[in-house]
Amino acid sequence: MPDLADHTTLRLGGPADRWVRATSEAELVEAVTTADEAGEPVLVLGGGSNVVVADDGFRGVVVEVATTGIAPDVEDGVSCGGVMVTVAAGEAWDDVVATAVDRGWVGVEALSGIPGSTGATPIQNVGAYGQEVSQTIATVRVWDRVLRGVRTFASADCGFAYRHSRFKADPQRHVVLDVTFQLRQGDLGAPVAYAELARTLGVEIGGRAPLRAVREAVLGLRRGKGMVLDPDDHDTWSAGSFFTNPFVDPADLPQGAPAFEQPDGRVKTSAAWLIDHAGFGKGHGLDRGGAAALSTKHTLALTNRGGATTDELLSLAREVRDGVEAAYGIRLVNEPVLVGCEL
Repeated sequence: MPDLADHTTLRLGGPADRWVRATSEAELVEAVTTADEAGEPVLVLGGGSNVVVADDGFRGVVVEVATTGIAPDVEDGVSCGGVMVTVAAGEAWDDVVATAVDRGWVGVEALSGIPGSTGATPIQNVGAYGQEVSQTIATVRVWDRVLRGVRTFASADCGFAYRHSRFKADPQRHVVLDVTFQLRQGDLGAPVAYAELARTLGVEIGGRAPLRAVREAVLGLRRGKGMVLDPDDHDTWSAGSFFTNPFVDPADLPQGAPAFEQPDGRVKTSAAWLIDHAGFGKGHGLDRGGAAALSTKHTLALTNRGGATTDELLSLAREVRDGVEAAYGIRLVNEPVLVGCEL
């Protein structure tokens, strides 16, 4: 039985009791249903990029989502209504973005380089560089493990929020089967909404640049932060951003911390800034020979330097979380899903 370490971007996690690789929707539904009827715990696994698995592994069945398919409703030419693209849950997300850029589908180009599967993107409401998948998702089609049937949720019914959705709020209920995106068509990307990306492209906030230029700029920025998978670079042996950016009352914002005003009167600040200014700089942990350490490129990524254990990584996460709370009274929340372990 394979270790989950061989199927997660952190390269951590022990074996599962049973493993099923589902290459079709029918196989996916059957695997989950069979386990549910037998009362067997289920871990639905996509690209393994947003999960931290215990060293003891998973006592149950891992259902690996390996379904494929990218189906636009307009094959050639330009439609005034744009294009609706239905993507199977098991498709690698960055392959979807690359296809969109190649075909002139606008709206996901700033989400280049994000690891994981397409089916995971609505669960976390994946976002980066001013874009979120919720901005282009039309529908999410799922297997409902409670009702035991297929359901389709319109975007407005998905409960999307910052790194959140109805699917994340009820993680044991829904298995994503496919996602349909509504994308514009053209040569220019969506208006750039992120200052760092705008500077890199040489445009103003709200300006536009060619789709391919946006993708290449985002990939370059992500590589500089160790956020594009590279088997030879231990800075990329991570789950991406380990903590979400916190929302706080303006009165609780540390002096000098970034602040982005929110509709409810709070501000969103930077978890990376808090970590760095609480005394946990890039590479923290390497100086004591740790097999788990902060990335040398970005303080928000906790990394496996080779030979780390999940326990070691979580010990580092607790150290960082508790240190930020002691310094600023703000408790960081982990972004990856923890399986068989606690923070």
